[in-house]
Amino acid sequence: MTVGLSIALIITSVLLVLLVLLHRAKGGGLSTLFGGGVSSSLGGSSVVEKNLDRLTIAIGLIWITSIIGLGLLLKE
Repeated sequence: MTVGLSIALIITSVLLVLLVLLHRAKGGGLSTLFGGGVSSSLGGSSVVEKNLDRLTIAIGLIWITSIIGLGLLLKE
């Protein structure tokens, strides 16, 4: 169980770093390289940016859950 959570923590850590780097900042970010630079004039952000936000939150929740799980397992 500990090995599985450790692997999940490593994978989600790398994914979280990549997803945060893909977000658009004032300068545009790396997301413009992959077609995320096109935004609609109706909303505040594009559909790609909203989906990227959702994916980042989901991966972040998995990351936090794996940290808590590892902490509880290693405490015993």
